[in-house]
Amino acid sequence: MAVVAAVEAGNILGESPVWDSQSGLLWWVDIHGRKLHCYDPATARHASLPLPEQVGSIGLRERDGLIAATRLGFRFFDPASGQMTPVTTPGDDPLAGLADVRFNDGRCDRHGRFWAGSVQEKRVPGGAALYRLGLDRRCELMVPNVTVSNGLAWSPDDRTMYFADSHERTIYAFDFDAAAGTMSRRRAFATYRAGDGIPDGATVDAEGYLWSAGIGGGRLFRFAPDGRLDRELVMPVTQPTSCTFGGPGLATLYVTSAAMRLSDAERERQPLAGALFALDVGVRGLEEPRYQG
Repeated sequence: MAVVAAVEAGNILGESPVWDSQSGLLWWVDIHGRKLHCYDPATARHASLPLPEQVGSIGLRERDGLIAATRLGFRFFDPASGQMTPVTTPGDDPLAGLADVRFNDGRCDRHGRFWAGSVQEKRVPGGAALYRLGLDRRCELMVPNVTVSNGLAWSPDDRTMYFADSHERTIYAFDFDAAAGTMSRRRAFATYRAGDGIPDGATVDAEGYLWSAGIGGGRLFRFAPDGRLDRELVMPVTQPTSCTFGGPGLATLYVTSAAMRLSDAERERQPLAGALFALDVGVRGLEEPRYQG
């Protein structure tokens, strides 16, 4: 199976790829590079623009533009103007006053809420959490005592929610009440083995299988709904970071990657580190929801 470098973006930490079926564009961020990237596979056109804040994740917004989880809080972002607008008041931002903590992986659920978890940058155990931004723009703590939040995804029937704590090398599954936006019965879904790297961003395909990027291990993993490892793909870089389906018919799996912390020798061995990759994995994805608030 061919792994194609769609965009040699050179991202320091490429993350949060999101496919917009209405525009036919793929969006993603370079967290440490403070850039927003946009790719049109129909024309192979790629563009990027600087971000005024460090952005950990993005989602589509029903009212046009994007929603972003930044170091400073939740923001609405208009790519056309570059304007970033606070969603919550400073007193309501959950990370206000916290040192060495920023937002990380985030995604919208199918009821239009935006979920985002934080990361404890010095890896102090339990120093981060998972939050839910409701349609009323109120932010609520959902999972405390996390170290590195990652891998948000939902099963096609909305009955299962996936969430990883990369520091624990474990992907968790929850029973999910889609109407209420609540989770219960947390259990270990899959644990990364030695050499796999650690679980980073994830997505679910139309068959209900979870795809997870193994950063540090140079692998993509596909897990069956019962947690069984179904497929393992070797990437040309050691730091794949996240993945999503896009393109015509949602038939292409796009994978972001990182070039951070690589030595000169490692960069020479993997010149595509930080690129956006495109793979035909023989399955299709699911439509990306939009924030309704």
